[in-house]
Amino acid sequence: MIDVHSIDQLAHRLATLVPPGLAQARDDMEANFRDVLAHGLRRLDLVTREEFDAQRAVLERTREQVALLEKHVAALEAAR
Repeated sequence: MIDVHSIDQLAHRLATLVPPGLAQARDDMEANFRDVLAHGLRRLDLVTREEFDAQRAVLERTREQVALLEKHVAALEAAR
């Protein structure tokens, strides 16, 4: 899930770059920045840190099992 707080902070920082003469438009621009950033990040199909960590753990267990199976196969082949 996308961190809404981070998007809000970035949108606010972008809005502060708006020249002082356009101060009235700043709120509208900040909302637009927020929407564009959120939409762009959703299109990237990102995963949460928790999902990433869970998949990493699955991969580590799979690698351990593959290593054990490789040793077992090598032992069986050596016994022939």
